[in-house]
Amino acid sequence: MSGLADRIRAAASAFRDESPIEASAGGAMGVPEMLGEIGAALLDSSQATSDVEEILKRIADRYARPELRVFVLPTLVLVEDPTTTPSQTSIFPANESALRLDQSDAVERLVRHSVRDRATPESVISAITQIRRTDSRFGPVLTVVGYTLLTVGFGMVLNPTVSALPIYFVLGVVVGTIVQVGSRASTLSLILPAFTAFAVTLLISLLIGPFVHDDVIRLVAPSLVSFLPGLTLTVAAVELTSGQMMAGASRLVFGIARLGLLVFGVFVGVSVAGAPAPNGEAPVQLGAWAPWTGIALVALGYYFFSAAPRRSLVWILYALVVAYSAQLLGNLMLGPELSGLVGALLVIPAVNLAGRLKGAPSKGIMLTCAYWLLVPGAMGFIGLSNAASGTAGATGTILQTFGSLIAIAIGMVLGAGLRRDATAIARGWHSVAKDEEEPRDD
Repeated sequence: MSGLADRIRAAASAFRDESPIEASAGGAMGVPEMLGEIGAALLDSSQATSDVEEILKRIADRYARPELRVFVLPTLVLVEDPTTTPSQTSIFPANESALRLDQSDAVERLVRHSVRDRATPESVISAITQIRRTDSRFGPVLTVVGYTLLTVGFGMVLNPTVSALPIYFVLGVVVGTIVQVGSRASTLSLILPAFTAFAVTLLISLLIGPFVHDDVIRLVAPSLVSFLPGLTLTVAAVELTSGQMMAGASRLVFGIARLGLLVFGVFVGVSVAGAPAPNGEAPVQLGAWAPWTGIALVALGYYFFSAAPRRSLVWILYALVVAYSAQLLGNLMLGPELSGLVGALLVIPAVNLAGRLKGAPSKGIMLTCAYWLLVPGAMGFIGLSNAASGTAGATGTILQTFGSLIAIAIGMVLGAGLRRDATAIARGWHSVAKDEEEPRDD
């Protein structure tokens, strides 16, 4: 990514060397296309439509095109130019696959460059194309290793039994390999969530379940971490809370449909193999140290699986520790159902403060990883799977999941609002101090 950053800086430097008239003319011609490409890239970085729309309007103002109208949906960006006759509306679809963490980091840095330096729209569009084409610096083997670490880490956050650890390791290797192979086959990728859930459930029910003193669904859930739509459901709740009804409703339906595919795979697997009967031995859980070790493994797993930017591992671990610690505090203060509210409320300002430090990755990278630890996607999956299998208590788990989603969304909205208010106050004080320093004519 260093070469890409050099190209972005070169484009910005070339723009600064232009005359003001030439820069303004060149920037005005391609601004709608630039906004569409930036918006699609931000959507592929799993950002909420309300945030994307705010960013695009700020860029349009920076390029002296405030008359442009921007509409953002979860899968596309609409940019209307009312100055043309007739009024022209351009459509920019977002890709189906999400960007890796290093690509998301490059997109956010590119947005900051474009706002600060007013780089030419042509150079911005070219940089986004290069970002999308950049291959992961980690090969398939390290990617599977990263997925295995993710599986074991998320499993340890659940404080499992001792015998579940090797099972998480085996399932991580299996599912990581399936993800690598299936993502390259367009036909298989359509049914990959249901197929993977079916395969791991069948494997556990036939070969592993009788020897492990833990619930089958708790064993399956961590290995399906890349398919669980927890982040999608949380962003949907944020959009609904922010008044983005179309975007939030469509994203919520998509997340529930993804959960349904996973639950269908589990249901078919249990129906074919049958649920293993408990052997009557008391489970021995790892203890209070397990979640903290799991968080470290999750950070390392993210670094390899999603090709996080260089020197970002410590910052990812920081965001995960803050999110989990805030959840524990919320659990003590408000109970488990509302712990996500405190977690989201505290993690946003903490990440924004860290993002101002030199050497830190973009704030979106840290927030994305923190949201994965906050979101109750695994809870919803477990609740729906238990409901499909007729297990008692499934309804309560499902209701708790959606209650946690709303609590996290409110915490995120409040945290973002407090951050904006603090920034506005700081700018106001800075402006007042600057005015007082200027000499006045008597």
